[in-house]
Amino acid sequence: MRIIRFLLALLILAIPAVSFAQVGVAISIGPPALPVYEQPICPGDGYLWTPGYWAYDDSVSDYYWVPGTWVLAPEEGFLWTPGYWGWGNGGYFFNDGYWGPEVGFYGGIDYGFGYYGEGYGGGRWDRGHFFYNRSESHVDGTNIHNVYDERVQHGSNDNRVSYNGGTGGIEARANSQQEAAARQRHVPAVAAQTEHAQAARANPEQRAGANHGKPAVAATSKPGDFNQHGAAGAKEAVEPSRSGASGATTEPRAVVHPKDLSPIARPAPVNSGNAKTDQKYQQQQDKLIARQTQERQQLQQKQETEHQQKANDAQTKKLEQKHQQQTQNLQQKHTSQQQSLQSRQPQARSSGSEPRR
Repeated sequence: MRIIRFLLALLILAIPAVSFAQVGVAISIGPPALPVYEQPICPGDGYLWTPGYWAYDDSVSDYYWVPGTWVLAPEEGFLWTPGYWGWGNGGYFFNDGYWGPEVGFYGGIDYGFGYYGEGYGGGRWDRGHFFYNRSESHVDGTNIHNVYDERVQHGSNDNRVSYNGGTGGIEARANSQQEAAARQRHVPAVAAQTEHAQAARANPEQRAGANHGKPAVAATSKPGDFNQHGAAGAKEAVEPSRSGASGATTEPRAVVHPKDLSPIARPAPVNSGNAKTDQKYQQQQDKLIARQTQERQQLQQKQETEHQQKANDAQTKKLEQKHQQQTQNLQQKHTSQQQSLQSRQPQARSSGSEPRR
């Protein structure tokens, strides 16, 4: 028994960060743009910055903002690799962040404050102490003396795209160095980070449907300090520019009407080993997409009719707000339907499993 436990322990330690990737169900609609906010001042020596990000709550079918915050590193020499949303297998999946000796791949997402898509320029470990780069990190030099100044070079296109791949997503892939970092020993998010995320999920004001991309609390000085003086709200909600097929950026467009929504993503074909079951599931997918497309068209026609009956600019503005809410409600309804169907997706049966009765 001791030998078995020992081997299991070795196996757990050997699991690379890739094993933590793509957890949960696929989301058909990508997360909102990253909000603009100021970084709270570092609360003390040994705290490292962890960027804010959009998480997803299945119970309400909505994204919610987990504020950026300063966290004590779990081990000397460890840095934080942020999590990120990535497109694959017909939907968006979240890849968990982790602590490790090097910063790995985080989707090329520009989280700011030293996390500009590759690596981390907000500070570094040196002889057992973490030194803060004051050019990229908000640090009080009178209280923390292990500081330096070094401007980090990064792209001039400060878009706020919050996901990798898919329509309008960041087109970045892990290089050999980042792949090597993924195979190093890692530590998942510490308890303070987990509790911080749970507090964000429990706060209705952090949901995208309520704050429209501008969360009330965008960053905190310490995990869970949502109501403290060190909390910072978002300055503005920014819709990122989207790249067309030619690579040229197009003007951002707010989602007000169904025609502004991205096309409904068609999931990748399922191959569970049972052709009849797979075909039935594919037919269900096709019917759902056809019905949702029809509902979009019907709502679009209804909204266009209402626009034709407008009387003045004031009524038009009020009507646009109404249409935006209608479109968001329809979008959330469709996401919930897609998730419900995906939860019933046929699963490949292992060769050693017994048939269901």
